[in-house]
Amino acid sequence: MGVKRQDAWTPDDDLVLAEVTLRQIREGGTQLEAFEEVAEKLGRTPAACGFRWNSLVRKRYEEAIHIAKSQRQKNKQEKRWNTRNRIREELNLKEHQTTSLDAIIRFLRQHKAEVAEMQKKQADLEYEINRQEEKIRKLTEENEELKGYLNNVQTDYRAVNDDYKALIQIMDRARKLAILDDEENDNAQTEFRMESSENLERMDK
Repeated sequence: MGVKRQDAWTPDDDLVLAEVTLRQIREGGTQLEAFEEVAEKLGRTPAACGFRWNSLVRKRYEEAIHIAKSQRQKNKQEKRWNTRNRIREELNLKEHQTTSLDAIIRFLRQHKAEVAEMQKKQADLEYEINRQEEKIRKLTEENEELKGYLNNVQTDYRAVNDDYKALIQIMDRARKLAILDDEENDNAQTEFRMESSENLERMDK
């Protein structure tokens, strides 16, 4: 704080006192705060500043004081309005965040259900693949068995065919031998005689 002055107030001092006090009124401060600020600037006591304001300066600035109070009221309203808007925005933000969170939760739940469904389908497909693989394995075994059976049948067929051919050959030889035997017997039993015409005539026994 500056040195306390005892000299008279100048018009500039009064102007400083008026400006500071009006600003405090306009901004929602108190006159005591204004007097302390002026006292610091002018090197006077807050009491002297308050006495000067109430006894003389205030009367010169009645209209300005009224305007300052109106401005203070307007500022309060704007502050309340801004506070209300800020609260509303915060509530809207929280609601939006809550909505977004709910949407995320719904998405995650839906995604979880889709994953579970896909896992079930995968399990069903794996079961079907295993079943088909087992079926293919059995069919492969049956095919191999049929191939073996077919090979055995073909082998048996060739053997039977060879036996049949051999039998035919044996029967053919037997038939030929039988014919030769018959012819020999026929020749052995046939007699000839001389006719009067001197021709040989076969005579069967």
